[in-house]
Amino acid sequence: MGTPPVRPDTLLDVPVGKPSGQGYRGDQPDQPDQPGQPDQSDLPERPALRVPETPTPVDHVGSGPPTYDAEPTALPPADPDDLDDLVADTVLDGASYGTYTLRAVSVRGDSARFRGEPRRDSLLTARFGTGDDALVLVAMATGARATPDAHRAAAEACQWIGRAVGRSHARLAEDIRAARRGDLKSGLHRLTDRSLGRLRAGAVERGVEPEEYTASLRCLLLPADPECRTRVFFGVGAGGLFRLRDGEWQDIEPRVADTTGEAVVGFGSLPHGTAHGTPHGTPHEPPRDAPHETPDGDRLTMDLNITTPPSPYEPAPEPPPRDPFRFRASVARPGDTLLLCSGGLAEPLRGEPRLVEHLTSRWSGGEPPGVAAFLADSTVRVKGYADDRTAAAVWEA
Repeated sequence: MGTPPVRPDTLLDVPVGKPSGQGYRGDQPDQPDQPGQPDQSDLPERPALRVPETPTPVDHVGSGPPTYDAEPTALPPADPDDLDDLVADTVLDGASYGTYTLRAVSVRGDSARFRGEPRRDSLLTARFGTGDDALVLVAMATGARATPDAHRAAAEACQWIGRAVGRSHARLAEDIRAARRGDLKSGLHRLTDRSLGRLRAGAVERGVEPEEYTASLRCLLLPADPECRTRVFFGVGAGGLFRLRDGEWQDIEPRVADTTGEAVVGFGSLPHGTAHGTPHGTPHEPPRDAPHETPDGDRLTMDLNITTPPSPYEPAPEPPPRDPFRFRASVARPGDTLLLCSGGLAEPLRGEPRLVEHLTSRWSGGEPPGVAAFLADSTVRVKGYADDRTAAAVWEA
Protein backbone atom coordinates (compact mmCIF):
# COMPACT_ATOMS: atom_id res chain seq x y z
CA MET A 1 0.00 0.00 0.00
CA GLY A 2 1.23 3.47 -0.68
CA THR A 3 2.92 5.52 2.02
CA PRO A 4 2.15 9.17 1.34
CA PRO A 5 4.34 11.80 2.98
CA VAL A 6 3.21 13.28 6.22
CA ARG A 7 1.86 16.82 6.03
CA PRO A 8 2.87 18.35 9.38
CA ASP A 9 0.46 20.64 11.11
CA THR A 10 0.98 24.30 10.29
CA LEU A 11 0.66 26.70 13.19
CA LEU A 12 -0.91 30.05 12.48
CA ASP A 13 -0.09 33.08 14.59
CA VAL A 14 -3.41 34.74 15.36
CA PRO A 15 -3.34 37.88 17.57
CA VAL A 16 -6.04 37.78 20.17
CA GLY A 17 -6.32 41.54 20.67
CA LYS A 18 -4.43 44.82 20.64
CA PRO A 19 -2.86 46.18 23.86
CA SER A 20 -4.22 49.46 25.12
CA GLY A 21 -4.33 51.43 28.29
CA GLN A 22 -7.11 49.17 29.55
CA GLY A 23 -5.55 45.88 28.55
CA TYR A 24 -6.88 43.85 25.61
CA ARG A 25 -9.92 45.42 23.98
CA GLY A 26 -9.52 44.35 20.40
CA ASP A 27 -9.98 47.34 18.10
CA GLN A 28 -11.66 49.59 20.64
CA PRO A 29 -10.03 53.02 21.09
CA ASP A 30 -8.18 53.81 24.26
CA GLN A 31 -10.40 55.06 27.06
CA PRO A 32 -9.42 56.85 30.23
CA ASP A 33 -9.14 54.80 33.35
CA GLN A 34 -12.26 54.66 35.46
CA PRO A 35 -12.08 55.58 39.11
CA GLY A 36 -11.21 52.64 41.29
CA GLN A 37 -9.71 50.56 38.46
CA PRO A 38 -5.99 49.76 38.49
CA ASP A 39 -3.78 50.89 35.62
CA GLN A 40 -3.12 47.82 33.39
CA SER A 41 -0.78 49.52 30.94
CA ASP A 42 2.25 47.81 32.46
CA LEU A 43 0.88 44.27 32.11
CA PRO A 44 2.98 42.01 29.84
CA GLU A 45 1.65 41.47 26.33
CA ARG A 46 -0.30 38.23 25.95
CA PRO A 47 1.25 35.68 23.62
CA ALA A 48 -0.37 35.14 20.26
CA LEU A 49 -2.85 32.27 20.10
CA ARG A 50 -1.39 29.41 18.05
CA VAL A 51 -4.12 27.55 16.20
CA PRO A 52 -3.19 24.26 14.48
CA GLU A 53 -4.35 23.93 10.92
CA THR A 54 -5.98 20.50 10.93
CA PRO A 55 -7.35 18.94 7.76
CA THR A 56 -11.10 19.22 7.61
CA PRO A 57 -13.26 16.09 7.31
CA VAL A 58 -14.42 15.24 3.82
CA ASP A 59 -17.41 13.32 2.52
CA HIS A 60 -15.60 11.32 -0.13
CA VAL A 61 -12.30 10.89 -1.96
CA GLY A 62 -11.45 9.35 -5.29
CA SER A 63 -12.52 9.89 -8.89
CA GLY A 64 -15.97 11.21 -8.05
CA PRO A 65 -18.91 11.04 -5.66
CA PRO A 66 -20.28 7.58 -4.84
CA THR A 67 -23.47 6.38 -6.48
CA TYR A 68 -25.56 6.24 -3.31
CA ASP A 69 -26.62 8.99 -0.94
CA ALA A 70 -24.38 9.73 2.00
CA GLU A 71 -27.12 9.34 4.60
CA PRO A 72 -29.40 6.39 5.46
CA THR A 73 -32.39 6.09 3.15
CA ALA A 74 -34.43 2.97 3.99
CA LEU A 75 -34.81 1.02 7.22
CA PRO A 76 -34.65 -2.78 7.25
CA PRO A 77 -38.00 -4.58 7.62
CA ALA A 78 -39.06 -5.26 11.20
CA ASP A 79 -40.87 -8.22 12.74
CA PRO A 80 -43.16 -7.04 15.58
CA ASP A 81 -42.58 -10.36 17.37
CA ASP A 82 -38.79 -10.23 17.06
CA LEU A 83 -37.70 -6.64 17.59
CA ASP A 84 -34.50 -7.81 19.31
CA ASP A 85 -33.32 -8.84 15.86
CA LEU A 86 -33.13 -5.24 14.63
CA VAL A 87 -29.63 -3.90 13.97
CA ALA A 88 -28.80 -0.22 14.39
CA ASP A 89 -27.40 1.63 11.39
CA THR A 90 -24.34 2.81 13.36
CA VAL A 91 -22.57 1.67 16.53
CA LEU A 92 -19.87 3.86 18.11
CA ASP A 93 -17.68 3.18 21.14
CA GLY A 94 -14.45 4.25 22.81
CA ALA A 95 -12.30 3.83 25.92
CA SER A 96 -8.87 4.59 27.42
CA TYR A 97 -6.76 2.15 29.43
CA GLY A 98 -3.09 1.99 30.31
CA THR A 99 -1.16 3.80 27.58
CA TYR A 100 -3.73 3.58 24.80
CA THR A 101 -6.99 5.12 23.62
CA LEU A 102 -9.50 3.01 21.72
CA ARG A 103 -12.05 4.13 19.15
CA ALA A 104 -14.46 1.68 17.47
CA VAL A 105 -17.27 2.03 14.96
CA SER A 106 -19.53 -0.12 12.79
CA VAL A 107 -21.59 1.55 10.05
CA ARG A 108 -24.06 0.19 7.53
CA GLY A 109 -22.77 0.52 3.98
CA ASP A 110 -24.24 2.82 1.34
CA SER A 111 -25.64 -0.12 -0.61
CA ALA A 112 -27.46 -1.60 2.40
CA ARG A 113 -28.75 1.83 3.39
CA PHE A 114 -30.25 2.31 -0.06
CA ARG A 115 -31.83 -1.15 -0.23
CA GLY A 116 -33.11 -1.20 3.34
CA GLU A 117 -30.96 -4.19 4.31
CA PRO A 118 -29.58 -4.74 7.82
CA ARG A 119 -25.93 -4.18 8.60
CA ARG A 120 -24.03 -7.43 8.04
CA ASP A 121 -21.14 -6.29 10.23
CA SER A 122 -21.25 -6.72 13.99
CA LEU A 123 -19.03 -5.08 16.62
CA LEU A 124 -18.34 -6.08 20.21
CA THR A 125 -16.17 -4.12 22.66
CA ALA A 126 -15.86 -5.60 26.14
CA ARG A 127 -13.65 -5.32 29.23
CA PHE A 128 -13.08 -8.40 31.35
CA GLY A 129 -11.53 -8.05 34.80
CA THR A 130 -10.55 -4.95 36.77
CA GLY A 131 -7.51 -2.79 37.33
CA ASP A 132 -4.22 -3.63 35.64
CA ASP A 133 -5.38 -7.24 35.22
CA ALA A 134 -8.24 -6.25 32.93
CA LEU A 135 -8.30 -7.34 29.31
CA VAL A 136 -10.15 -5.47 26.56
CA LEU A 137 -11.56 -7.43 23.63
CA VAL A 138 -12.58 -5.87 20.33
CA ALA A 139 -14.37 -8.35 18.06
CA MET A 140 -15.83 -7.65 14.64
CA ALA A 141 -17.60 -10.07 12.33
CA THR A 142 -19.09 -9.91 8.84
CA GLY A 143 -21.88 -12.25 7.77
CA ALA A 144 -21.86 -14.02 4.41
CA ARG A 145 -22.96 -11.87 1.51
CA ALA A 146 -26.45 -12.36 -0.01
CA THR A 147 -27.74 -14.54 2.84
CA PRO A 148 -30.89 -13.62 4.80
CA ASP A 149 -29.44 -14.23 8.27
CA ALA A 150 -26.00 -12.69 7.73
CA HIS A 151 -26.48 -10.12 10.50
CA ARG A 152 -27.51 -12.83 12.97
CA ALA A 153 -24.47 -14.97 12.16
CA ALA A 154 -22.14 -11.98 12.63
CA ALA A 155 -23.73 -11.08 15.96
CA GLU A 156 -23.52 -14.67 17.20
CA ALA A 157 -19.87 -14.95 16.16
CA CYS A 158 -19.02 -11.89 18.28
CA GLN A 159 -21.07 -13.19 21.21
CA TRP A 160 -19.48 -16.65 21.15
CA ILE A 161 -15.90 -15.36 20.99
CA GLY A 162 -16.73 -12.78 23.66
CA ARG A 163 -17.95 -15.47 26.04
CA ALA A 164 -14.96 -17.67 25.32
CA VAL A 165 -12.44 -14.89 25.86
CA GLY A 166 -14.27 -13.61 28.92
CA ARG A 167 -14.16 -17.00 30.63
CA SER A 168 -10.42 -17.28 29.91
CA HIS A 169 -9.41 -13.64 30.29
CA ALA A 170 -7.24 -14.11 33.38
CA ARG A 171 -5.11 -16.77 31.71
CA LEU A 172 -4.98 -14.83 28.43
CA ALA A 173 -3.82 -11.67 30.19
CA GLU A 174 -1.15 -13.67 32.01
CA ASP A 175 0.06 -15.25 28.77
CA ILE A 176 0.24 -11.85 27.07
CA ARG A 177 2.32 -10.34 29.89
CA ALA A 178 4.61 -13.40 29.97
CA ALA A 179 5.00 -13.39 26.15
CA ARG A 180 3.85 -16.99 25.76
CA ARG A 181 3.29 -16.76 22.03
CA GLY A 182 2.82 -20.48 21.51
CA ASP A 183 0.18 -20.81 24.19
CA LEU A 184 -1.60 -17.69 22.97
CA LYS A 185 -1.73 -18.78 19.36
CA SER A 186 -2.92 -22.31 20.06
CA GLY A 187 -5.42 -21.21 22.70
CA LEU A 188 -6.94 -18.45 20.60
CA HIS A 189 -7.05 -20.75 17.58
CA ARG A 190 -9.03 -23.25 19.64
CA LEU A 191 -11.43 -20.58 20.94
CA THR A 192 -11.99 -19.26 17.42
CA ASP A 193 -12.65 -22.71 16.01
CA ARG A 194 -15.17 -23.44 18.75
CA SER A 195 -16.99 -20.16 18.18
CA LEU A 196 -17.26 -20.65 14.42
CA GLY A 197 -18.11 -24.31 14.99
CA ARG A 198 -21.19 -23.19 16.90
CA LEU A 199 -22.25 -21.23 13.83
CA ARG A 200 -21.94 -24.35 11.71
CA ALA A 201 -24.03 -26.24 14.24
CA GLY A 202 -26.56 -23.40 14.08
CA ALA A 203 -26.68 -23.76 10.29
CA VAL A 204 -27.73 -27.39 10.72
CA GLU A 205 -30.50 -26.36 13.11
CA ARG A 206 -31.73 -23.78 10.61
CA GLY A 207 -31.64 -26.29 7.78
CA VAL A 208 -29.17 -24.29 5.65
CA GLU A 209 -25.71 -24.98 4.31
CA PRO A 210 -22.81 -24.06 6.63
CA GLU A 211 -21.49 -21.47 4.17
CA GLU A 212 -24.87 -19.70 4.35
CA TYR A 213 -24.70 -19.18 8.10
CA THR A 214 -21.12 -18.17 8.81
CA ALA A 215 -19.04 -15.06 9.32
CA SER A 216 -15.53 -13.75 9.22
CA LEU A 217 -14.21 -12.93 12.70
CA ARG A 218 -11.37 -10.57 13.59
CA CYS A 219 -10.32 -9.61 17.12
CA LEU A 220 -7.91 -7.52 19.16
CA LEU A 221 -6.79 -8.22 22.72
CA LEU A 222 -5.57 -5.14 24.60
CA PRO A 223 -4.23 -5.48 28.17
CA ALA A 224 -5.08 -2.65 30.54
CA ASP A 225 -1.68 -2.98 32.27
CA PRO A 226 0.32 0.18 31.38
CA GLU A 227 3.54 -1.85 31.66
CA CYS A 228 2.41 -4.21 28.89
CA ARG A 229 2.41 -2.83 25.34
CA THR A 230 1.76 -6.15 23.60
CA ARG A 231 -1.21 -6.04 21.22
CA VAL A 232 -2.65 -9.32 19.97
CA PHE A 233 -4.62 -9.81 16.77
CA PHE A 234 -6.33 -13.06 15.80
CA GLY A 235 -9.13 -14.10 13.53
CA VAL A 236 -10.43 -15.74 10.39
CA GLY A 237 -11.62 -14.14 7.17
CA ALA A 238 -11.26 -10.99 5.12
CA GLY A 239 -10.30 -7.61 6.50
CA GLY A 240 -7.22 -5.61 7.27
CA LEU A 241 -4.67 -4.88 9.98
CA PHE A 242 -2.73 -1.65 9.50
CA ARG A 243 -0.33 0.47 11.52
CA LEU A 244 0.40 4.18 11.22
CA ARG A 245 3.96 4.71 12.44
CA ASP A 246 6.11 7.82 11.90
CA GLY A 247 3.65 9.13 9.33
CA GLU A 248 3.65 5.99 7.19
CA TRP A 249 0.97 3.33 6.86
CA GLN A 250 2.07 -0.29 7.09
CA ASP A 251 -0.11 -3.19 5.98
CA ILE A 252 0.70 -5.73 8.71
CA GLU A 253 -2.06 -8.24 7.95
CA PRO A 254 -0.35 -11.56 8.76
CA ARG A 255 0.05 -14.02 5.94
CA VAL A 256 -0.93 -17.60 6.61
CA ALA A 257 2.69 -18.56 7.27
CA ASP A 258 3.27 -15.58 9.58
CA THR A 259 3.18 -16.25 13.29
CA THR A 260 4.67 -13.17 14.89
CA GLY A 261 4.89 -9.44 14.82
CA GLU A 262 8.24 -7.78 15.39
CA ALA A 263 10.89 -9.90 17.10
CA VAL A 264 10.22 -9.81 20.82
CA VAL A 265 11.32 -12.24 23.47
CA GLY A 266 8.70 -14.93 23.35
CA PHE A 267 7.22 -13.52 20.15
CA GLY A 268 9.37 -14.90 17.36
CA SER A 269 12.88 -14.57 18.74
CA LEU A 270 14.74 -17.52 20.25
CA PRO A 271 17.04 -16.20 22.96
CA HIS A 272 19.81 -18.27 24.52
CA GLY A 273 18.49 -21.05 26.66
CA THR A 274 15.31 -21.44 24.63
CA ALA A 275 14.09 -24.80 23.45
CA HIS A 276 11.13 -25.45 21.22
CA GLY A 277 10.10 -21.78 21.25
CA THR A 278 9.78 -21.58 25.06
CA PRO A 279 11.24 -18.30 26.41
CA HIS A 280 14.29 -18.61 28.66
CA GLY A 281 13.24 -18.88 32.29
CA THR A 282 9.64 -19.79 31.45
CA PRO A 283 8.79 -23.42 32.26
CA HIS A 284 7.21 -25.37 29.46
CA GLU A 285 3.50 -25.79 30.02
CA PRO A 286 1.39 -28.36 28.22
CA PRO A 287 -1.40 -26.95 26.06
CA ARG A 288 -4.74 -26.53 27.75
CA ASP A 289 -6.75 -29.23 26.04
CA ALA A 290 -10.46 -28.73 25.69
CA PRO A 291 -12.93 -31.44 26.77
CA HIS A 292 -13.09 -34.23 24.22
CA GLU A 293 -16.65 -35.28 24.89
CA THR A 294 -20.03 -33.85 25.75
CA PRO A 295 -21.67 -34.32 29.18
CA ASP A 296 -23.62 -37.20 27.58
CA GLY A 297 -20.41 -38.99 26.61
CA ASP A 298 -20.45 -38.17 22.88
CA ARG A 299 -16.99 -37.72 21.43
CA LEU A 300 -16.27 -34.36 19.83
CA THR A 301 -14.53 -33.83 16.52
CA MET A 302 -11.85 -31.12 16.31
CA ASP A 303 -13.17 -29.49 19.52
CA LEU A 304 -15.99 -27.91 17.52
CA ASN A 305 -18.88 -29.40 19.51
CA ILE A 306 -19.79 -31.60 16.52
CA THR A 307 -20.45 -35.17 17.55
CA THR A 308 -19.00 -38.06 15.56
CA PRO A 309 -21.32 -40.35 13.60
CA PRO A 310 -22.96 -43.11 15.66
CA SER A 311 -21.35 -45.81 13.52
CA PRO A 312 -17.86 -46.12 11.99
CA TYR A 313 -19.59 -47.27 8.78
CA GLU A 314 -21.18 -43.86 8.35
CA PRO A 315 -18.32 -41.47 7.59
CA ALA A 316 -18.63 -37.85 8.57
CA PRO A 317 -19.43 -35.45 5.74
CA GLU A 318 -16.52 -33.61 4.20
CA PRO A 319 -16.30 -30.18 5.90
CA PRO A 320 -16.32 -27.14 3.62
CA PRO A 321 -12.98 -25.37 3.10
CA ARG A 322 -12.34 -22.75 5.73
CA ASP A 323 -10.29 -19.58 5.79
CA PRO A 324 -6.97 -19.95 7.62
CA PHE A 325 -6.50 -18.74 11.17
CA ARG A 326 -4.39 -15.59 11.41
CA PHE A 327 -2.45 -14.42 14.44
CA ARG A 328 -0.07 -11.58 15.21
CA ALA A 329 1.43 -10.36 18.46
CA SER A 330 3.60 -7.27 18.46
CA VAL A 331 4.76 -4.52 20.77
CA ALA A 332 3.41 -1.02 20.23
CA ARG A 333 5.55 2.10 20.31
CA PRO A 334 4.48 5.50 21.62
CA GLY A 335 2.87 7.41 18.77
CA ASP A 336 1.65 4.31 16.91
CA THR A 337 -1.90 3.97 15.65
CA LEU A 338 -3.12 0.42 15.11
CA LEU A 339 -6.15 -0.06 12.86
CA LEU A 340 -8.19 -3.27 12.64
CA CYS A 341 -11.05 -3.23 10.15
CA SER A 342 -13.47 -5.36 8.19
CA GLY A 343 -13.24 -5.77 4.44
CA GLY A 344 -15.52 -2.80 3.89
CA LEU A 345 -12.73 -0.43 4.96
CA ALA A 346 -9.69 -2.59 4.20
CA GLU A 347 -10.51 -2.77 0.48
CA PRO A 348 -10.68 0.99 -0.15
CA LEU A 349 -7.59 1.50 1.99
CA ARG A 350 -5.69 -0.88 -0.27
CA GLY A 351 -7.26 0.46 -3.45
CA GLU A 352 -7.49 4.24 -3.06
CA PRO A 353 -4.26 6.10 -2.12
CA ARG A 354 -6.15 9.34 -1.48
CA LEU A 355 -8.04 7.72 1.38
CA VAL A 356 -4.73 6.68 2.90
CA GLU A 357 -3.39 10.22 2.48
CA HIS A 358 -6.48 11.73 4.09
CA LEU A 359 -6.36 9.45 7.15
CA THR A 360 -2.64 10.08 7.49
CA SER A 361 -3.25 13.82 7.65
CA ARG A 362 -6.11 13.37 10.13
CA TRP A 363 -4.43 10.89 12.48
CA SER A 364 -0.78 12.00 12.52
CA GLY A 365 -1.26 14.78 15.05
CA GLY A 366 -0.53 12.61 18.07
CA GLU A 367 -3.83 13.12 19.87
CA PRO A 368 -6.61 10.58 19.29
CA PRO A 369 -9.80 11.99 17.78
CA GLY A 370 -13.05 12.10 19.67
CA VAL A 371 -15.62 9.44 18.91
CA ALA A 372 -17.59 11.74 16.60
CA ALA A 373 -14.45 12.72 14.66
CA PHE A 374 -13.43 9.08 14.39
CA LEU A 375 -16.84 8.26 12.95
CA ALA A 376 -16.41 10.96 10.30
CA ASP A 377 -12.86 9.83 9.46
CA SER A 378 -13.60 6.14 9.17
CA THR A 379 -16.66 6.65 6.96
CA VAL A 380 -15.08 8.80 4.24
CA ARG A 381 -16.64 7.29 1.14
CA VAL A 382 -14.91 6.07 -2.00
CA LYS A 383 -16.68 5.45 -5.30
CA GLY A 384 -17.03 1.74 -5.97
CA TYR A 385 -16.88 0.70 -2.29
CA ALA A 386 -20.33 0.50 -0.66
CA ASP A 387 -20.05 -2.31 1.92
CA ASP A 388 -20.50 -2.05 5.67
CA ARG A 389 -17.50 -0.63 7.50
CA THR A 390 -16.30 -1.71 10.91
CA ALA A 391 -13.07 -0.36 12.38
CA ALA A 392 -11.22 -0.20 15.67
CA ALA A 393 -8.20 2.06 16.09
CA VAL A 394 -5.77 2.18 19.01
CA TRP A 395 -3.71 5.31 19.69
CA GLU A 396 -0.57 4.73 21.79
CA ALA A 397 0.65 7.40 24.20
